[in-house]
Amino acid sequence: MSTGGRNPDEIDVERPSAARIYDYLLGGYHNFEADRVVAERFRELLPSMPLYMQANRAFLRRVVRCLTDSGIDQFLDIGSGIPTAGNVHEVAHAINPAAHVVYVDIDPVAVRQSEDILIDNANAIAIQGDLCQPETILEHPDVRRCLDLDKPVAVLLMAILLFVTEDEVAYRTVEVLRNALVPGSYIAISHPTDDNLPQEQIEQAKNLYASSGNPVNIRSFDQIESFFYGLELVEPGLVYVSRWRPEGPDDLFDQPEVSGYYGGVGRKP
Repeated sequence: MSTGGRNPDEIDVERPSAARIYDYLLGGYHNFEADRVVAERFRELLPSMPLYMQANRAFLRRVVRCLTDSGIDQFLDIGSGIPTAGNVHEVAHAINPAAHVVYVDIDPVAVRQSEDILIDNANAIAIQGDLCQPETILEHPDVRRCLDLDKPVAVLLMAILLFVTEDEVAYRTVEVLRNALVPGSYIAISHPTDDNLPQEQIEQAKNLYASSGNPVNIRSFDQIESFFYGLELVEPGLVYVSRWRPEGPDDLFDQPEVSGYYGGVGRKP
């Protein structure tokens, strides 16, 4: 895979990355052998895993379209992962070319690939940052340059809070982000759930994540809903991602729980 023309020695190709595993399951090619081995183990354990990823990605696109149509022109995508088709800036710029987008990821490969894609885009940037240090992200000079935090911003936390395994840290992280936003801003969250799935299967998946160096906390509906404290959930509320404002039959499943993720969008009053 490409490393964007930079020094590949800076990247640990032997350690699987959650972002690159996700990329592989989406059909991308910004991944290494270590990532593919773990991804295939996930596919064996959960044959529907690629479907979960696709449903989550489709939810992201619908959220960005909805918020851009509502007048939001600033997006902070934390845990953005490896760039694939239908990125936030692509969706937003199709509606409003002046929209500003900041991608944040802890994985240097994700950041470098984003930088390469965005090299000629004046309104979208990528930085390396840790979700568990939201103050550092918000104070980053490039974030301050690209986004005006005195105006409404949409913060996107798609399939990332599961990697913050301690509940206290996860809820505090969202609280810090919420408190930093002005009224009229939004926080969108998608999160895998263990509701309606065999507990043994969930435990095996969690063990696989942990063994790859990416421990996770799979949360229930009530736990995920708690992330929206202090926000007004927009319709249709917190639902399986396939049921959040579907735009066509490709967004729907006969059994919505097959999507494996809950998703919702909260507005700061």
